[in-house]
Amino acid sequence: MSLERTRAKPGDLIEIFRFGYQHWAVYVGKGYVVHLSSPSEVSGPSMSFFSSVLGNRAIVKKELLSVVAGVDTYWVNNKNDDKYEPLPPNEIVHQAEKMVGKYMLFSLIINNCEHFANKLHYGVSRSDQVCPQPVSPSHSS
Repeated sequence: MSLERTRAKPGDLIEIFRFGYQHWAVYVGKGYVVHLSSPSEVSGPSMSFFSSVLGNRAIVKKELLSVVAGVDTYWVNNKNDDKYEPLPPNEIVHQAEKMVGKYMLFSLIINNCEHFANKLHYGVSRSDQVCPQPVSPSHSS
């Protein structure tokens, strides 16, 4: 079930809550997302993640968000909009669709699905799952 299913706009980042991790995609319109995925999804979403991790290779796919999310919860999460200027939505969608069908090296630490989605949305490759944002210390006098 979706938290904000009807609010996604082209260029938005979609966070999908899997067991033990979040999968990230870019919404490109008409119910579709572009995401970094395992070349073989025969075993289902969770197994796809692990086969990518073990295989060091992934493919960029354009699929219906409902198919990618399956029964998992998802929502629009442009969480770094206050840190980085998002690229124009039409540019995000254009660049995402140009990547469809391309194979990429996959690394859990330096090039995972969250790095991929953020690179398209902001032009900055980052993953908070790998390198969480530090909490600012509170100053007390």
